[in-house]
Amino acid sequence: MKTDLSHRRTDLSRRVPFLLGSAALLVVAAGASLAVGTRPVALVEVWRALTDFAGTTDHLVVRDIRLPRTIVGGCVGAALGVAGVLIQTLTRNPLAEPGILGVTAGAGFAINVGVLAGIAGSQAGQLGLAVAGAAVAAVVVHAVGRVSPLRLILAGVALSWVLMGVSLGLRLSFPDVFDRYRFWSVGTLAGTEQTPLAVPVLVTVLALAAALATTGPLNALALGEDVAHTLGARVTRIRITVLVLVTVLAGVATAVAGPIAFVGLMVPHLARRLATDSIPWIMAYSMLLGPILLIVADIGSRVLLPTGEVPVSIVTAFLGGPVLIWAVRRYGTAAL
Repeated sequence: MKTDLSHRRTDLSRRVPFLLGSAALLVVAAGASLAVGTRPVALVEVWRALTDFAGTTDHLVVRDIRLPRTIVGGCVGAALGVAGVLIQTLTRNPLAEPGILGVTAGAGFAINVGVLAGIAGSQAGQLGLAVAGAAVAAVVVHAVGRVSPLRLILAGVALSWVLMGVSLGLRLSFPDVFDRYRFWSVGTLAGTEQTPLAVPVLVTVLALAAALATTGPLNALALGEDVAHTLGARVTRIRITVLVLVTVLAGVATAVAGPIAFVGLMVPHLARRLATDSIPWIMAYSMLLGPILLIVADIGSRVLLPTGEVPVSIVTAFLGGPVLIWAVRRYGTAAL
């Protein structure tokens, strides 16, 4: 008993500083996001823009462009990171993430169809379509691949490529209809400052809070269905809840910023390195590491090219590819 208590205190004394350090790093990343870009702004002017707005060009850039963009980046990063934790825990597969399992592609495809049908003009319409598309994709992939992790991954990848191919065909066939969705379709935070933030931010915060509330049952489910049943967990209810949360989180993130892959893969692995097997702590770390990763990637997307911006999805893919290779080599056939 004393050994268990001592072990818990040791874990707590190690995890709390890491959590506080992650929070501090998020603040630094957000500050850099407000200051760095094609028009550099001194940190002093960033602070003045936030606390004593004077209407200068620098202040307008910070308040009207970079601040909303940073908020969107933080919400999208947190949503994708937590969705990755949920889906990896549900499937007990360290290679699972919303992009690989077709959820992101489903949300994007639904929005493309909605644009063509003329029902995606409003933000509410886009959010609804994205969530519906993500839900259908999640149900299809889970129904086809639930018998084994390998089949789940193959079903998700196959569905993703099919939906992305059809979406690309629609955009090429109707270029005038999809003109204003060109940048969105590749996954970017550029231009998100022009969209209302209240609804997607509120939905994301509520979904993240609900995800935190599932950490207890998820801890049991992570031990296996038989053990979870023994501990009194309602496995079917947990599975449905997790699928709904993944659908909402990935759907809202895709509706706002377009399809951004690999964030849901990288963040849980980073969080697991800090929190080992504790789902509540992994979830808490992911809510900080996700925004850090996407905000830093967005900063990189602004400065990589002197002539313009690189879509942030390309930066996350560049970072996520090696992580996927490492995960396959690390977990080998156990992941499949």
